[in-house]
Order: sequence, then structure tokens, then C-alpha cells
Amino acid sequence: MSTRWYPIYQKGGPQLRVFLPNFWMKLIKPPHEQPPNIVQFACSMEMTKYDIKNYLEKIYNVDVVHVRTRIGLGKTKRDPGLGYVVKADDTKYAYVTLPKDQEFKFPDLFPKVSTVEEDYEKTIKQTKDGFKDYLDKNKERPGMPGWFTV
Repeated sequence: MSTRWYPIYQKGGPQLRVFLPNFWMKLIKPPHEQPPNIVQFACSMEMTKYDIKNYLEKIYNVDVVHVRTRIGLGKTKRDPGLGYVVKADDTKYAYVTLPKDQEFKFPDLFPKVSTVEEDYEKTIKQTKDGFKDYLDKNKERPGMPGWFTV
């Protein structure tokens, strides 16, 4: 469904028209654990369950078993200066169930990068482990220098 107006005939030129939907969908990482074959989307308020299913099947070739939707209400707050109430826009959420054999894992967009502190702790641990190995190897020969090992 589209609310855009496309001219039927363009005088003197070919009829080059691209029909784009007014719908949008955004993949959302769920705040709590869900089964591996359920994917959560935020979508435009005008979309129905059938629109969501057709959108995913026709455009992205995703097999869809079932679609559930809910409308998340926007938060309301009072403006501190003037005192009137401001409400954020509502959002429609779609929970798409894939077939049992398919599994969706949310991609790790920002992998954890090791920091200086973690590298420092790793080095300290390696040093302690090396010293323990040295002590275990030389516990029968106390007082013998470290460079005098076989």
C-alpha cells in the first residue's frame, strides 16, 4: 500500500516508475531472552500483520510462520518550563516467528575491544603462573639460583 502519487503518463518520455512502499521496518534486539526462531521488529503504525508477512516474504525472501503485533505507548512527561504535557510517539512492534529449523542470532555489531587494564591483568596472571611453575619445578632444590636449572 502506498500513498505516493505516480503519474500514469509522462509526455515525451518513457514511463519510468519505481513503486516503493511507504512502510519501514527496523530490526530490534529484544530486551529479554526469546526463542531462537522469533525476531522482533519496530515497524510503521500503518502496517498490519499481513503487510508485515508479505513485506518479509516478497522483499527479503524470509519464510514467516506467524506474526504478532503490539503497540508500545510513548512516554509522557511534563515540560519543566511551561508545565504542559508532552507525549512521545507510539511504536508498533512485530514479533515474527520463523520455521522451527531456522534460527536468528542477533549480530554482534560492537565486539568487545580489549582495554589496557585487561591486557595488564592478563600479563600479571601469566607472570604469576610462570612463577608458580618455576617454584614447582625447583621445590626439591631450595636455595639454588634460577639460572642453574637443568
